[in-house]
Amino acid sequence: MATTMQGAAPRGFGWLARRGPAPPPYSPPPGPPPYVPGGGQPPRYGEGLPPDLVYPWDDPGKRRAGAPRRRRLPLGRIILGLLALLALAFAVRLALFLAAVSTEPLYTAHFWPVAGPREANVLIMGYGGAGHEGQYLTDSLLLLHADLPSRDTAQIAVPRDLWVRIPPGSDRYAKLNSAYSYGSDGGADPVAGGRLATTKVGEVTGLPGDRWVTIDFRGFRALVDALGGVDIEVERGFSSQYPANDDPAIDPNWTTVTFEAGRQHMDGETAIRYARARYADIPEEASDFARAQRQQRLMRAIAAKLASPASWWRLPAVLDALQPALRTNLAPLDMLTLALRADLGGAARIGLDTGNVLEADRSPDGQDILRPRGDDYGAVARYIREQLGR
Repeated sequence: MATTMQGAAPRGFGWLARRGPAPPPYSPPPGPPPYVPGGGQPPRYGEGLPPDLVYPWDDPGKRRAGAPRRRRLPLGRIILGLLALLALAFAVRLALFLAAVSTEPLYTAHFWPVAGPREANVLIMGYGGAGHEGQYLTDSLLLLHADLPSRDTAQIAVPRDLWVRIPPGSDRYAKLNSAYSYGSDGGADPVAGGRLATTKVGEVTGLPGDRWVTIDFRGFRALVDALGGVDIEVERGFSSQYPANDDPAIDPNWTTVTFEAGRQHMDGETAIRYARARYADIPEEASDFARAQRQQRLMRAIAAKLASPASWWRLPAVLDALQPALRTNLAPLDMLTLALRADLGGAARIGLDTGNVLEADRSPDGQDILRPRGDDYGAVARYIREQLGR
């Protein structure tokens, strides 16, 4: 049996003697290894994506150069958008109003420059309406005359007590204020009533026209209230007797109304009392002529209030007030023409009374009436032409 020498490697394990002692186990250096792209390390977050991409974990202030910012609508655009919506809503409301009050198709026109004459003559009639005695007798008749190219405008107060032939061509006479009621058959046919009234007024004044507007007392009150009231310069202070109720069947009594001289702010009820007051305590305000002058002042005040931009926000309420009470054969284009070419606020005032071309008389059945002096209706037309500067 072979023996081994002391210190010699056993047979078969000589390779261990030749390699030497085993190295210590590997331990990585402290800290993360240096990153070399493509160097074999695991990929980092975002490797291969655009270098300027903003990650969720990045600082909120970091933003890619040229990246679109989140846009906010400018305040001006928001306001313009709201105004456009309001304008659209008002246009729809206006179209509904016109369709309700006008007897004419919305697309027609009767005045220059779209069509028709260069002068506009529009008869504005006020009547009591439901709950009044003689509810369709026109308490006021105001002829609006406008030279459309020049914008010269006049208000002609036509007395309601003028004694005229009704119906035309007959031997029957009546007060002018009955023309609308007679022609409309008690309000059943406003178009026929307006046709007869404008015909008679054209014969008296020499200003032919077939356009008309009617409004009842309820609508007049509501219009003034919707405008926030009107300011009137009361020429003379006076007191007057006024019905306690429009319908005497409800209350037949009378009440006293008083108006101080000077500038007065009037609501709807005060304004209609001022317009209709007849039995005044001073002669200057006790006649129909004085009442016609007061109505002209009110019309100018209402027109001025409507034309003021400070009142335009009230227009929806104005339409609501007028729609149930107003009727007209003015088409929308006619109304636009008058708004642009008639100087409603600065209109001249022309009155017909016993101081110029009329005289008081009594009818065969005892009514207080007015006739042209010498029964010459042509004199009335000539006087109006003179006042218009023709």
